[in-house]
Amino acid sequence: MRHLGENRGKGRTAPRIRFPNPHGRSVTISANTEHDALAALDARRSVPARQLDPPGPDDAQLLRMLRSAVRVPDHGKRVPFRFVRIEGDARDALGERLVARTLARDPEAAPAALDKDRKRFSHAPLVIVVVAVLDADDTAIPEVERLLTAGCVCFALLQAAQAMGFGASWLTGWPAFDEAVLDVLGLGAQERIAGFIHIGTPRIEAPERERPDPASLLTDWRAP
Repeated sequence: MRHLGENRGKGRTAPRIRFPNPHGRSVTISANTEHDALAALDARRSVPARQLDPPGPDDAQLLRMLRSAVRVPDHGKRVPFRFVRIEGDARDALGERLVARTLARDPEAAPAALDKDRKRFSHAPLVIVVVAVLDADDTAIPEVERLLTAGCVCFALLQAAQAMGFGASWLTGWPAFDEAVLDVLGLGAQERIAGFIHIGTPRIEAPERERPDPASLLTDWRAP
């Protein structure tokens, strides 16, 4: 991560931060922050999957990302998550399975909808499925806490990908909740998809969007 000075606009001053990419391309983002330690957090952006090109991370880079992504709060140390990698020809093969599933659900599905499903996983060079592992027999830790842990992994993976100079996007869509698709992906009866994390080299600089004012979201509790 490298600071590149300031970017002035929209009535505020924002440091510009470059996240170098090992393939010679980098992600440069404006971040509103006063502390270097918060710069990476403030600079996080989602890059649309359609704007993610090859190359994606290699095996060593991916494992380095995952090593950071697994450092999440985990009540009871259950490790209620795992990963499924989709890359190469597997992306197109999964797209064809989605088309078949869409037609099974709706034989009158529009060609545009079928084309969208066919290409759903073919834009970014790499898709990581974050699977939430929710053991129904585990009554000590509420299921929602374990699901939230898997969600934290999704967010941490986004951060790790950007820190290594890649772009990423966390998506779900109907395939994340369809039992037939879960079966195709090899999920068990007690597993759910927390997110599809699309990772690649960004074609564009991810734009900033309006963020909520935390002061408007904060209240103080006082004893009645």
